[in-house]
Amino acid sequence: MKAIVCQEYGPYDVLQLQEVEKPVPKDNEILIKIHATAVNSADWRLRKADPFIVRFFFGFTKPKRAILGGVLAGEVEAVGKAVTRFKQGDQIYGSTGMSLGSYAEYKCLREDAPIALKPQNLSYEEAAAIPFGGMTAIHFLRKAKIESGQKVLIYGASGAVGTAAVQLAKYYGAEVTGVCSTSNLEMVKSLGADKVIDYTKNDFTKSGEKYDVIFDTVGKISFFETKSKLTKHGYFLLGSAGVSHTLLGVGTSLVGSKKAIAGVAQEKSEDLVFLKELIEAGKYTSVIDRTYPLDQVPEAHRYAEKGHKKGNVAISIEHEKS
Repeated sequence: MKAIVCQEYGPYDVLQLQEVEKPVPKDNEILIKIHATAVNSADWRLRKADPFIVRFFFGFTKPKRAILGGVLAGEVEAVGKAVTRFKQGDQIYGSTGMSLGSYAEYKCLREDAPIALKPQNLSYEEAAAIPFGGMTAIHFLRKAKIESGQKVLIYGASGAVGTAAVQLAKYYGAEVTGVCSTSNLEMVKSLGADKVIDYTKNDFTKSGEKYDVIFDTVGKISFFETKSKLTKHGYFLLGSAGVSHTLLGVGTSLVGSKKAIAGVAQEKSEDLVFLKELIEAGKYTSVIDRTYPLDQVPEAHRYAEKGHKKGNVAISIEHEKS
């Protein structure tokens, strides 16, 4: 099968299209014929080993798992003899977790992995764009005890996590303010934001507004810069935190009435089922900036790494007809 292989840490051109062995499912696994994946911030950070601590988990001198990619949408081609949750022909979407491996034509996953049936009204590319941003946004908003009537500010509202957070906060009944660049204001409004702030022209920390939740989806602001903009029991969420920010979040969450929450989002199949229901009910949509074929994953990384994408960068995987 064809796959994009990463044999060393470095710039986007370390990613190479190669022929590799097609996996075979174990008894508790399903074999997925991947039709689409996506390039997210976690992917290019892992490719670069940025931050350096990545090397302690994924290989010190080079990646332990040569095929990157953390999300997928595709069709179940085969199932192990112990599998009961899925059957051959099911259309699914989800995350590969720490095993990575979605920059390929096929991937085996345990049936209890964070995967679920694909929303029927989405293409494979649209479905692959959902898990990273959607599950991250759900995780952090629930940590902040999101509820109707709260004032929520989403910083980086036009990215993968930001576009998900805007829609989910609105679903929960919050008054949502999105912070993004000039070119993305209308798109963020279209997702349901009640107010938008152009960060190139206005600094939300200089306004008189206070928020119950401030969600930094891109790791660009700090708790100390924004804590005065939180209500007495407000939450500061770091959805794209580096190691130093994560440690800060743990520390500040233990002191005072204002809380900072950082860390890695927990990925759950039930959250994918929840998102599927919202999507099929027309209450949540997939946002895709660009779509590339598998052999252009390096270019997709180059574009995503610039940090200006609207929503998601999808990868379409074509299979030769047998």
